[in-house]
Amino acid sequence: MTYPQPVLSGRALLRRKSVVIPALVAAALLAIPASSQAAPNPAPAAAAVKTAKPTIVLVHGAFADSSGWDGVVARLEREGYPVLGLANPLRDLPGDAAYLSSVLDTIPGPVVLVGHSYGGAVITNAAAGHANVKALVYIAAFAPDQGESSLQITGEYPGSQLPSSLVVRPFPGGGQDAYIDPAAFQKVFAADVPARETRLMAAGQRPVALAALAAPSSAPAWRTIPSWYLVAGADQAIPPAAERAMARRAHAHTVTVPRASHAVMVSHPEAVADLVEAAARATG
Repeated sequence: MTYPQPVLSGRALLRRKSVVIPALVAAALLAIPASSQAAPNPAPAAAAVKTAKPTIVLVHGAFADSSGWDGVVARLEREGYPVLGLANPLRDLPGDAAYLSSVLDTIPGPVVLVGHSYGGAVITNAAAGHANVKALVYIAAFAPDQGESSLQITGEYPGSQLPSSLVVRPFPGGGQDAYIDPAAFQKVFAADVPARETRLMAAGQRPVALAALAAPSSAPAWRTIPSWYLVAGADQAIPPAAERAMARRAHAHTVTVPRASHAVMVSHPEAVADLVEAAARATG
């Protein structure tokens, strides 16, 4: 037989809840083992931190912007890596490195720094003092030693078509910006990229202040941080011989893409992404 429940007034209902709810809470607490009440188990959080993938920070060089990394970003994100394409100011080496350093201050967890061209000089200077930077990856990039400049390295090895292809324009304050002559852009910068795409790249290129290319580097981070290097075998901007020499000096894990232009991250994004992933996996 089913008995109807008595109808309680609002005041009686509140009194009844005030008795029942504390009793239910007390019963639930008594049912929890003492070991569980003492403190939450930190193991799952620690495991999550340990297995989290490092953040990949991509730093473009002169005559380019972060869109040059698009193919690389797509591949890395498919593999679950958080990726940041930095807008490199291209104004002066100490200032550009300081800007990157300020961004690194905001990133929790491990970081893999990737630099292309002049961006390599920037990561070389910016990584110092950042214990969370676990690897440096140079993509056809400058990896200067202390006191060296990008222009100095380029001049020490024959083969660069860049100096004779520059268009220099003054800017307020007495500085000078360098562009690649659009007529020479594909040959010098992106010979293995389709002509239609290189025309767009040439029109939208970001100039670099000549002072940035001439500035001497500070103590290089590659002396204390493991490095990886991709040599672009047909580079007409930084001579491949210079790239190989810098890679050897840094004791970098090195791969070569034989017929790649300076814009290897555009023409061979899979090879670049593979090298970045190898560095990321090595951070452990």
